[in-house]
Amino acid sequence: MIRVATILAFALFTLSACVTPNSEPLRMGPDGKPLPRAYKIDAGDTAKIQYRVLDGVNALRQAAGAAPLRLDPLLTAAAATHSRDMSVQNRPWHFGSDGSSPLQRVQRTGYQGMLAGENISETFENETETLAAWMEQADTRAVILDPAARDLGFAWYQEKSGKIWWTLVTGTPSPAQTPGADAPQG
Repeated sequence: MIRVATILAFALFTLSACVTPNSEPLRMGPDGKPLPRAYKIDAGDTAKIQYRVLDGVNALRQAAGAAPLRLDPLLTAAAATHSRDMSVQNRPWHFGSDGSSPLQRVQRTGYQGMLAGENISETFENETETLAAWMEQADTRAVILDPAARDLGFAWYQEKSGKIWWTLVTGTPSPAQTPGADAPQG
């Protein structure tokens, strides 16, 4: 277990080096910890951020012995819808303003597989810091490392204040979607 924790910590440290630093210098608070600063996301950064998270998740999954995930546009659509809706509701929770559950949101997109899990966050932190925070909690870590999951949706909504509503959705494709599922066994 210590070896896995060390590998996970190293993977997160390595990923944190991939985040483009803000141009302003790091300011320290009276407690000696860095003061939070606004992390602004440009519209052109979407693919870069999504693939950075996908790479981070897959590095963590590899260290835990789980198969890699692939970015799925339908799960990403469900994540984007929920991120914006959490902002409208001004609360991080798993139900939509229309009462929809994560399962219903995934079904509405036409995703043919099964929902595996959903992680959410309301923060001013960047995607790497948010992924690290999810890995610190057993329930959100379980969503990321679920060995049954094969697909990932990842999106966010950023308010003018800089607050970001992150949503990560994982899914298990139906047998018809799984490559080689229709191959003869033998």
